[in-house]
Amino acid sequence: MNLDDKVCYCFHVSRRKLVNWVKHNAPKVPSQLSMCGGAGTGCGWCIPFLRQIFRQQAPPAGGCSSCVEVPEDTLDSLTPEEYAALRADYVKAGHGTPPPGATPLLEGGEVRAE
Repeated sequence: MNLDDKVCYCFHVSRRKLVNWVKHNAPKVPSQLSMCGGAGTGCGWCIPFLRQIFRQQAPPAGGCSSCVEVPEDTLDSLTPEEYAALRADYVKAGHGTPPPGATPLLEGGEVRAE
């Protein structure tokens, strides 16, 4: 995924915005990335990817047990289409509920491009 691709579909937060937010705000824990446009507070799909961005941009001293769930290069190896399809599967499986105004899911699990 590129910097301008969305990581949080619920609140339309791009990877670039998250990376810059981490650089400027130096969060102590990954959950603080929710302060960047509400990322991770909707359906929850992007939380492992927020941890990855945190780990890549502001590696914690001594490690962070909540940061080790997603391989380091996952965002780099997924296309935006693959990421959107995986998020659609996650939501359709009942693992999270997007808030009103989130990017809607289309038939077949696709996400409408905006």
